[in-house]
Amino acid sequence: MTDTAPKARYIADFLRPSAIATPLIRVGAFGDGGYLLPNDLNGIAACYSPGVSRQSTFELDLAKHGIPSFMADGSIDGPAIDIPGSTFTRRFVGPEDTPDRMSIATWVAQTDPAPDADLLLQMDIEGDEYTTLAAVPDDLLDRFRIIVLELHRLPSILSKDISFQRARRAIDKLRSRFQAVHLHTNNASGTVELDGTQIPRVVEVTLLRKDRVTVTGPVTTLPHPLDRRHRQHQPDIPVPPAWLGGADQSAPGASS
Repeated sequence: MTDTAPKARYIADFLRPSAIATPLIRVGAFGDGGYLLPNDLNGIAACYSPGVSRQSTFELDLAKHGIPSFMADGSIDGPAIDIPGSTFTRRFVGPEDTPDRMSIATWVAQTDPAPDADLLLQMDIEGDEYTTLAAVPDDLLDRFRIIVLELHRLPSILSKDISFQRARRAIDKLRSRFQAVHLHTNNASGTVELDGTQIPRVVEVTLLRKDRVTVTGPVTTLPHPLDRRHRQHQPDIPVPPAWLGGADQSAPGASS
């Protein structure tokens, strides 16, 4: 067993998506900025979207489904396109409130349109996702029906104890409540080889709250037909075999 094997098993078990009875749809552009979600949007009161950058087609498509978005990013003055019903805050999102950051708990408390309704979270905050999610109160995390999450620095998480422990505080909370239903590698960010496996630096994972999940089997092949490359002229980065259902469980990083 290698030094990275226990961490690799843990990450593989979290990221390995299940096929579900609810079909996946693409929300957002057919390229960077679009994500696959289960078609289970009815009754979601709002989307919280930290990390806007230059892409807002996801939030635009949600508006067509009648879901308003609360958007936040301290690095820009506003979204690149006008999103009907959306609200933008020029602040970063982090684990606690500071002069230039706000926690998710504070953000939702200040803006919540329907305190008893389900919410959606779409997060791309360049590596701060782990500490930020670990700080979300359990009762608030339980309100998110769907989470679309960009996970960064996976090779460091697998190879460095301090990075793994920081990430684990968030992942423990997520894996007890959510099931991964889709996984897509970011081909713009490259890979690092660990124990003979090419580990993508960045992946997008779609999580569905477990009370909404009916598993129909494993996901054995990716990318999904609705997936699109972030950089169209570069090849896809394959999902590590251990992150797929039906994987050879003796492979590096596989569950055992």
